[in-house]
This record gives sequence, C-alpha cells and structure tokens, in this order.
Amino acid sequence: MNDIQDLRDKIRHSAAHLLAEAVLKIYPDAKLTIGPAISDGFFYDFDIDETFSHEDLVSIERQMKRSIKRNTKFEGKELSKKEALIIYKDNPYKTEIINSMPENEVITEYSHSNGNFVDLCKGGHVEKTGEIKAVKLLSTAGAYWRGDENNKMLQRIYGTAFESTEELDKHLLFLEEASKRDHRKLGNELDLFSISQDIGSGMILWHPKGSFIRSKIEDYWKSEHIKDNYDLIYTPHVGKSDLWLKSGHLDNFKENMFPSIDMDNNEYYLKPMNCPFHIAYYKNKLRSYRDLPMRIGELGTVYRYEKQGVLHGLLRVRGFTQDDAHIFCMPEQVIEEFNSVLDLTFRIYDKFDFRNYKITLSTKPEKYVGEDKDWDFAENILKKILNEKGLEYELDEGGGAFYGPKIDIHIEDAIGRLWQCTTVQFDFNLPERFDLKYISTEGKEIKPIMIHRALLGSVERFFGVLVEHYAGSFPMWLAPIQIMIIPIADRHIDYCNQISDVLKDKDFRSMVNDSSDRMNAKIREAQMQKIPYMIIIGDSEISQNKLSIRTRSGENIPDIDLNEFFNLLND
Repeated sequence: MNDIQDLRDKIRHSAAHLLAEAVLKIYPDAKLTIGPAISDGFFYDFDIDETFSHEDLVSIERQMKRSIKRNTKFEGKELSKKEALIIYKDNPYKTEIINSMPENEVITEYSHSNGNFVDLCKGGHVEKTGEIKAVKLLSTAGAYWRGDENNKMLQRIYGTAFESTEELDKHLLFLEEASKRDHRKLGNELDLFSISQDIGSGMILWHPKGSFIRSKIEDYWKSEHIKDNYDLIYTPHVGKSDLWLKSGHLDNFKENMFPSIDMDNNEYYLKPMNCPFHIAYYKNKLRSYRDLPMRIGELGTVYRYEKQGVLHGLLRVRGFTQDDAHIFCMPEQVIEEFNSVLDLTFRIYDKFDFRNYKITLSTKPEKYVGEDKDWDFAENILKKILNEKGLEYELDEGGGAFYGPKIDIHIEDAIGRLWQCTTVQFDFNLPERFDLKYISTEGKEIKPIMIHRALLGSVERFFGVLVEHYAGSFPMWLAPIQIMIIPIADRHIDYCNQISDVLKDKDFRSMVNDSSDRMNAKIREAQMQKIPYMIIIGDSEISQNKLSIRTRSGENIPDIDLNEFFNLLND
C-alpha cells in the first residue's frame, strides 16, 4: 500500500468513529455495529428504528466537524475477551463479534473526545481528530447485519474523507461525473434495457436498441474467436444433479445455485457455469495429441442466486452470459496458448477503446488441489509470459483459486475507474474429477492441461461498463441509430426519406424524424439519444443539393454533398 492510501485509510477509519459518535449524540438509542474504511470512503451501520434523511446527514456531518475542530487524540486500549464482554454486554452486535474471536486474542478499543466516545476497533487511526481535514456524508442505504438477509436490516451511512478540501472537491466532482454516466440511468434514458419485477430481480429485459448493441458486441467477439481458431458451441441451460456433483459445484457452490428442478425422476439445476458442458464435449470422443490444442468457446448464459442486496443493474445480476472458453492442451503448448489469449484480449479491448489496464497474478492459496510441481510449473509460466511481454503486474501471493493460479485484468475506463473483466485460469481440479485424457505420441493416456478464460467477464457487465465508459455516446459502429435526418417542415420529408434510402443502401443506420415537433426539439431529442450525426434538411439544402450536418457534440458541418458525407463517415 502506498503512503497516501495508507493515510487516507487511517483518515477514513477515524472518520467512521466520528460518525458513530455523532449519531449517538443525536440518537442516543441507536446501537453501533461496524464501521470500516472502504476503497474510496467509509461507512457505519446502525441499529435504529428510523430511516436517515438528507437533513439528518447534514446534522450528523455538522456534529462530526465539531469533533474534528476539538482535535482530540485517538487512544487505544487492550482488553481481554472477558473484559470486552462485560463492557459491551448491552450491545448484541459487539457481543457477537467478541464471541467469534479466539479465546486468547487481544481485543482493542479506541477512544477520542477525551475518552467520552469508545468503540471496539482493531486500530489504524490518525493521531488526532484534527488531521481529518475534509469530510462529507454522501448517502444512506439499508444493510443486513453481516450481509445475511436472515438478519436484521440496519441503517448504513456512507461518507468519504480526505487529507485536504482540494482532494475532497476533486472526488466530489468525480462522483458527479460518475453519476452522469450511471448505466442504470442512461439505460433508461436511451431505452437500452430494463429490469421488470414481473420477471424477477436480477433478470435483464433487453430493449431493441440495447439488443442491437449487444448483438454487435457478440458478433465481433465471435468473429475474433473464429480468427483465432476457437470452436464455438452452444450448451444447455440445465444439467442433471450428477453432473454438478461430479464437478464439485453441489458441494462447494450450492448456495449460489438456483433450487433444483424435478423432472423424469431426476434433479436438474440451472447451470451456474459452463465448464462441465465444455468438458462433456471434450469427452464426447477419445482425443489424441493431434486434436490439441482444443479451444472451445461459448457465449453461454448462466444463472446464480445472488442476494437481493448485492444486485446492481447490469453489473450484478442473476442471469448473465459469460464469454466463456476452455482450452485443452499439452504442457508444451501452454506458453503459446496463454500468449494467444492475452493477444486476443488486448485486441478486443482496443476495439472498445480501453488502453490502460491493471494486471494481477494470483498464486497458490493455503488450501489447494493438485501437485506442487504443477502449481510451480503454472506460476512460472505465467510470470514468464507477463515478463516477456513487458506487462507490469501485481503479485497476489496466495490469492489464486483452490484449483489453479490465474491472471486477472482490470480495464481502466474514461474517468479512471478500474473494472475487473478478464480472467485466465489454470484448472487442476476438473481434469482430475472428470478423468480427462488424450493419447500422446507414444500412445500413452495423458491428462491435458485445462485453461479457463473469460475476456469480457460477462456480456451484461461488460455492456454496463461500456455504457459508463462512453457515457452512452457509443462509437459509430455500435450506435443503434447512426444518423438522424431531420426535416425542417413537412414538405421536406420526402427528400429526407430519399437520403435515408441512399444511406441504408450504403449500410448506414439512418432514421427520419417526421414527427410534428419543431426542428430544435428534434435536434435536442437526437442529441439526448446521443445519435452521432444529424442531417438537417430545408429548402436551401434541397435547392443546392447539399447537407447541413450537426454532430452529437454540437459541431456544425454546413453545405457538404452526400459523397463528402460518406467520406466523413468512412474516416
């Protein structure tokens, strides 16, 4: 962790204590639970009978600033488990936390305001409250205790804090820009998708415009994979329970799966992953070294029971389409296959205007399957590939899945946010569980190396990221309507239709707005729909056989002919 982030974590953790103190001063009956620092701020959860309003946040923030002004010291104190249970006996949440700790663990609490406020805490504070130079409470939300929907709903207050007012102001501007780009807001305004409670939470209803963009993304994905010699398949949405037992999902992933479906005296499950189906295709016949590498790709829809509280637009859903692929290869083919996957990844990212990334290499965890020599082989391969490509990466020691090391790639969007998309993963588990094999050049049965990979992550999530990355202004090739033709008066409509026909013959997606609205209203509507180009047609344009062009950014291009416009579009 760098010094500035360490400082901010301490500031935000300390601010969470001030938040708790302020709430107790205004609402003495509130019960404290937990209040950690998070990536860009902090929160605290309260057991309180009422819901916090915006006005409440203003009052609470004002109280926090009084504590900052007093500039009192944060002081820690060690407690035994027995002492802690006595001190916090009237708070069931703190008591539960204390009881969950090992018997001999040292427990700490921290105070400020000259000892008038004390809270159970592991520490990590600034020395004095006055070091919190800028604080802002942002929002409220409901949150289940410990994230369990079977527990009581608490009231959560989010805030942020910085080492200076300048940094806070910068962050608030960033939040404002992020809010404008929110894919849920733009998805509604641009008529891209919706989530209907008649269908169910976390299930996406794609509208025609969103469906068009999605199909363009998927078509491009397919064409690039075909170029790289992937075999694209389709697999069922359900599988028998025996399949999920064999894969280990029923033992290790069942809480994330939808309930079983009883059919023909068998239990079936909606698939949470595509892997077992691709393995079934691999095992459809005996494979030899001549078949390898085998690259199997699928845009396969999977279903996972995500809890209501974590669902978030397109970014966290219950039914989503993974751009899944599995590569089965021999050890001597691994380097080439990983290089090929990374090349394909960056090629696809470039198409969508993502040029900056953060790469993480995650290694063997404490609990793992497979042999140490296989893990060492795989980890060394991944390091070698990343180093030879000159790619900077962070090493996450022990952060790999139990079944293999992996590379994760986070893409940076237009306003600097990171989104985890690509995962490339060794798997030492499923080849063993499914007894995968191929016949070697010596005629021996050998276990292939299996590589999981998803480049976009899921189509839904990637689509949501794209909406926010482009702020809804999709590039020309993705825009559902590329050109809106706007007649100034009804007498110009026939000419507009003629232009539209010519554009369509050239494979441009055009539309004529022949509504009764005024011209300025039509232009404003096209700009709000973020259509790349508008063609304005009136008497002058018809008599001179010229076009008046306006872009969605507001640029005017007067008096060009149709051929010049084609050249502009093709640049």
